Amino acid sequence: APAGCKDSSIGKVLVVRGGAIGDFVLTLPALHALRGSSDQLAVLGSSAVAPLAVAGGLADEWRSLEGREWASWFVADDTCDPETAGWLSKFDTVISYLHDPESVFECSIKKVKQLRYVTGPYKPSGQHITTTLAAPLQELGVIQFAELFRLEVPHVKLSWPGNWLAIHPGSGSEQKNWAEENWQNLIQRINTRTNWNILLTAGEVEAERVDRFVADLPPTRVAKAYEWSLVRLAGALANCSLFAGVDSGIRHLAEAVGLSGVAIWGESNVLEWGPRDERWEIFHGLETTSVDTMFMALMK
Repeated sequence: APAGCKDSSIGKVLVVRGGAIGDFVLTLPALHALRGSSDQLAVLGSSAVAPLAVAGGLADEWRSLEGREWASWFVADDTCDPETAGWLSKFDTVISYLHDPESVFECSIKKVKQLRYVTGPYKPSGQHITTTLAAPLQELGVIQFAELFRLEVPHVKLSWPGNWLAIHPGSGSEQKNWAEENWQNLIQRINTRTNWNILLTAGEVEAERVDRFVADLPPTRVAKAYEWSLVRLAGALANCSLFAGVDSGIRHLAEAVGLSGVAIWGESNVLEWGPRDERWEIFHGLETTSVDTMFMALMK
């Protein structure tokens, strides 16, 4: 059931959220709470991630922030797109997580309609980021907020029956990646010592590199989820039993759909960006975490 309090509706709400995959996924608990207190909820964000909110029943619609029609909204005293202005005028409340230090975007919106505009935080503040991102809820009187949130999306059937381990070796930063030979050795060990099937995931930039990790595996053990939409990937992850990876947006997505797993952590603050689900095991040190350590953790 939605987490918000229906007694005091905040009307029609637009949430504006930029950033990468993890940034958006970690905002989903706030959307979940808002959903229960709003008459209608829309998301303006990246076309790669915003559809997750609609697929998970957290929003009624989404629009892409990358569209050309939004460019004028970030230029002071510019004439804004009339169709977009008409769409914005239906909202009573806008929550924006954009970095807008000169308030250009805020002023552009308020020219269309004097609505309630709430500026949300866009970076950590010492506590876990999901708690930080929920700060606007208090201002709006939404008091029921669940930090441990489960994203429910339509499940995607995996290629064949059996136990599935999702592996996402990549991240948005080289500073967060485990060595290639470690991934290759771990995957070979999983192939020879377990009966797990592997769902190997990779984004557009990583696909060629990641494909080398499974070059020697029989095709009946590996399903390749390369460049899948996040909605499709979330549905496939929901059918897996376990996840292995590093600090990445896809790890956040795996946790959001209910997976537990093992991750190797780099330099980012695990207290701010790490898992909330206590079933996850985190190993610190990309250089020092061994294949043995990862394999034993997965076998528990």
